[in-house]
Amino acid sequence: MSQTIRARAFGVLDDDGMPSAARRLCDFSFAAAILIWLAEGVLRTLPDLGETFRLEFRIAETAVAVLFAVEYALRLWIEPERYHAGAMAEWRARRAYAISGLGIVDLAVPVVFLIGDGVLGLDGGMIEFLELFAVFKLTRYFPGLDLVISVFRTEARPMGAALAATLTLLLLASSAMYYIERGAQPDAFASIPHAMWWGIVTIATVGYGDMAPVTPVGKLASGVVILIGIALFAVPAGILANGFAVELKKRDFLVTWRLVAKLPLFADLDASIIASIARLLQAKSMPRDGVVFRKGEPGHSMFFVLAGEVEVHVPPKGVRLGAGSYFGEIALIMDTPRTATITAASACELLELGQTDFQRVCNEYPQLKARVEHEAQARLAQNR
Repeated sequence: MSQTIRARAFGVLDDDGMPSAARRLCDFSFAAAILIWLAEGVLRTLPDLGETFRLEFRIAETAVAVLFAVEYALRLWIEPERYHAGAMAEWRARRAYAISGLGIVDLAVPVVFLIGDGVLGLDGGMIEFLELFAVFKLTRYFPGLDLVISVFRTEARPMGAALAATLTLLLLASSAMYYIERGAQPDAFASIPHAMWWGIVTIATVGYGDMAPVTPVGKLASGVVILIGIALFAVPAGILANGFAVELKKRDFLVTWRLVAKLPLFADLDASIIASIARLLQAKSMPRDGVVFRKGEPGHSMFFVLAGEVEVHVPPKGVRLGAGSYFGEIALIMDTPRTATITAASACELLELGQTDFQRVCNEYPQLKARVEHEAQARLAQNR
């Protein structure tokens, strides 16, 4: 019984599948709590506001810290469900979560509150700053933040090379400008470290103007450094743009693969075959009462239901198909117009397989074609 409860808790807190209403509510609640925590940490630094609402800020901070502590305990408890771990492997699963980046942040936030002004009274600027590290918890609820971290991790080597080139330019340019300008501006360019501030703002093309060359040679050298700095800054921008495109494509594919693997029609296929089919499918969202296709229209694709329900309008009454079902294959197999009108009985998520790709799948995987044809014949017999 406890295993069932834990599995249900995992589905609400951290399942990677299609999110349920309870999962959405849980995600919204925790994301709102994190934003409240961050807002409280920022707003209390305003002198007038911090003094006026000191009690309210303290209550909000304490309530959210308790919620975070409970969340951490729950995530430790449910973590074995992610790997379907046996009794001997459960502690390894929990340890993997505890030492992961998000696991450390999940623990650090309530601990920082505990050692800060919440309980032990060790208040200070550093403690208040560490409390703001709760912003990293948002990566669990806002995929865009996690995407940024993943891209920087993936592109670490080319970004490191670009950084090394920039640092090399900074050292050479700052050293050259020191020797060029020290005679004309001994205070501003007092040393190479002093000149490095000029180098940073010049390479970044920020140009604060607090340090600028006055000699003709210095101005010429400065112009060259600016042009090289523009070129260098374009390199990491290109690297990151390509990294984002690759990461987004990879994530979209992984999501589609997981969804396809859960469909009964593909459940017993090898992972490589599922991957091949997943690349051919296109996601499609339908609002409630939206028409997927109408009877008599030419059939150019078939559909798989990921979430929600569709209604097949056949006499004497409609038939509903839920998650895991597929439809539209009759028109492709028989090369005939659509035999029924199908609408969305509720808001639903579909995967669409085009006619050309359908023929390719059938030719490559005859067992799949036979299964689909059998289902199509059975549906035709029911409609007669």
